[in-house]
Amino acid sequence: MNSENNIPTVPLSRFVKHSLEILKNPLPFHHQNFEEQGDVFRLKIGLKNSVVFVRDAAFAAYVLQKNQKNYTKSKIQTEDLVKYVGTGLLTAEGEHWKKQRKLIQPAFHKKQLENLLDSIANAITSEYNKITPNQVIDIFPILNDLAFQTVVKSLFSSAANQEDINRLQYITEAAQKMLVKELRQPYLGWWFTVSGEIKKHLDLTQEARQILKRIVNERRTSGIKAHDLLDMLLEARYEDGHPMEEEQLIDEILILFTAGHETTSNALTFVTQLLALHPEWQDKILKERQKIQSESDDLMDLVTKSKICQQVIEEGMRLYPPVYFIDRVNKTEDTFNGLNFEAGSNLLFSVYEMHRHPELWEQPDAFLPERFSEGGRKFSSQYFPFGAGPRKCIGNNFAMFEMIIAISELVSNYKIIPDFETIDITPLITLKPKNAFLKFEER
Repeated sequence: MNSENNIPTVPLSRFVKHSLEILKNPLPFHHQNFEEQGDVFRLKIGLKNSVVFVRDAAFAAYVLQKNQKNYTKSKIQTEDLVKYVGTGLLTAEGEHWKKQRKLIQPAFHKKQLENLLDSIANAITSEYNKITPNQVIDIFPILNDLAFQTVVKSLFSSAANQEDINRLQYITEAAQKMLVKELRQPYLGWWFTVSGEIKKHLDLTQEARQILKRIVNERRTSGIKAHDLLDMLLEARYEDGHPMEEEQLIDEILILFTAGHETTSNALTFVTQLLALHPEWQDKILKERQKIQSESDDLMDLVTKSKICQQVIEEGMRLYPPVYFIDRVNKTEDTFNGLNFEAGSNLLFSVYEMHRHPELWEQPDAFLPERFSEGGRKFSSQYFPFGAGPRKCIGNNFAMFEMIIAISELVSNYKIIPDFETIDITPLITLKPKNAFLKFEER
């Protein structure tokens, strides 16, 4: 079965010609190819190497759900990312992933997350104290710190001191930046090795692991029950009754840092910018919050009843999905919709394109939160902000609860005013905001 024969192909010469544009922002290049070639095309990126780009939502559902056993993640996650964060839920495959997912899943059940809501809310209000009213600021650094602090406080309660937290955040973000360099500039791989750049970041990762081991050991010996995520991970048991080994526990914590803070801070920034451009939705969220709080001061009520706030967040993640590509490689040859894929085909599903596909969404480029008035499940076949299938993000409820509290709290304290003309993006490993300049007027 030859997949070369029936998939539209973009030649290597075109990839080379646009390589500088792709390095800066690949999305316009991919969009043009989708418009010209259709919803599936092959891009030659070397004499022998190619990637199949997909914006067919039905194909995505087939790969991520219906035939997911025939597909694995690409080496970007299973090898390149592993060297910085280890083999945790995000990067593991096969039986090892199944075993870890089954073990960790209960820690992210809604009832368990209820115990963390106070810690999440306290981390959020603390970070909002950094906002200087009536001055134009870039909101991303504040929301980035907010998301990291939220993960740390949910994991460790008060076990980690601020010096450790700052160092862990620095190392986590430095490792991600290094990985982006390696992926975007593979031709400089030799230089990254010779110059010691990779070794420097691997040493930083080891430093982070040592900090985490100290925090974990202090918790174990203290006998204190903080009822945070660390307690849940320490108490979790495999079917044979054994707990996670220390190295595996550290892998999972590093994955939570990496996957749990950057995607959330990106989403929060884009949603805040969209609210700045659409102040009528700020008013709707505020009225909803006031009504909920007049009936209950319970945080679980706030996160479960803030339907308008949730609609705004879901629409924000449709337009600007933090995880804007999902990668898979098929183990054996496969066919979908008349297209043939030889074993080992590199597939990249563009969540960004699927979320703006004109055949799937009315007014696809417009900000219309009301489209989610019946919830995100209505669009489950074409809406993938947290992925889909068995590998769907384990922290999706945690992230939604955190974002609802964060946006609701922000709107209740400030009117958000834009100081930008368009929402700019920087597509790296995740879809990051750029120049998110806003002014906050106290209510």
